[in-house]
Amino acid sequence: MSVLRITGWLLMVLLSGCNQSAEDAVVASQAAVVDDAAPQSEVRNRGVDTANWWDALPRPQWAQFERLDSGDGWFETYQVGPGVIAIYEPGQFEEVISYLILGSERALLFDTGLGIGNMRDQVEALTELPVVVLNSHSHYDHIGGNSLFTRIYGPDLPYTAARTAGVGHAEVAEMVAPAWVWKPLPPGFEPAGYRIGAYQISEYVGEGSIIDLGGRKLEVLMTPGHAPDSLCLLDREGRLLFVGDTFYPAPLYTHIAGASFDDYVNSANRLAAVAPLVDYLFPGHNVGRVAPDYLAAMADAFALVSAAQTDPDSELAFVATDGNRQYQFDGFSIIVAD
Repeated sequence: MSVLRITGWLLMVLLSGCNQSAEDAVVASQAAVVDDAAPQSEVRNRGVDTANWWDALPRPQWAQFERLDSGDGWFETYQVGPGVIAIYEPGQFEEVISYLILGSERALLFDTGLGIGNMRDQVEALTELPVVVLNSHSHYDHIGGNSLFTRIYGPDLPYTAARTAGVGHAEVAEMVAPAWVWKPLPPGFEPAGYRIGAYQISEYVGEGSIIDLGGRKLEVLMTPGHAPDSLCLLDREGRLLFVGDTFYPAPLYTHIAGASFDDYVNSANRLAAVAPLVDYLFPGHNVGRVAPDYLAAMADAFALVSAAQTDPDSELAFVATDGNRQYQFDGFSIIVAD
């Protein structure tokens, strides 16, 4: 997710068995929009009608998973699938989730979070396997701990290369302001010095690359849209798909710098075709596991929004969101530039 302010958060609705058409769902799921004068922490991606957004935590979806050791207390860790551990950061408004995926010979860390807690210490508490990092994309909230690791995979793209320089304090200072953080910060963490450290990519991966962890192979699917370097990881044998920010049950961003609506449409269609191959999706924010039905629903929703964008007489419902258009569907929405 970006740092832009948005309105409207739809509660997650699993779509399995739902017979509504996508267009009907737009009308049926119009959510109450939080007052635009409310503070940013109240309205960004939840629709929680309280000045204290953390009152909505913990999200009930996490109760289904076994909770593991959480190190210094900043992270919460959960067993969300066979050999899959979610490393969750509910103390900051982004609610970022990174995933530690275990093989028999090594592990892959899919994203490294915000860089507030020490991700390396947390990972080493969870596994003794050698670890390689791969980012779902290189927005600040998914590369925060990259500088703590030496073996990092990534796509050979200009956008990715530019982000390896890190992100300066001025660009991320707001993310550790009191309105964005509710938990005690980890010992030794100084908000005044918060920045994303530089890192190096040690090996390039791209479309179709296979990462063999020993007894578990992960296939890279390039899915640009949210960011130019967005990618997903497919575990064909395990029937799992790690989707990062390409899908999560919240507003999907096509309007921020580096995003592309047209690329997102193509990626959504591509992932809808992958849906029959998987049993679970693992998104990069908010909840640790959702149903694959969302992929077809996302593709249908993008088709409707795409048609509305070219039809001046379209009646597809939307709400105004900071000068953009937010189209609402069951369990997620799509924000496009107006």
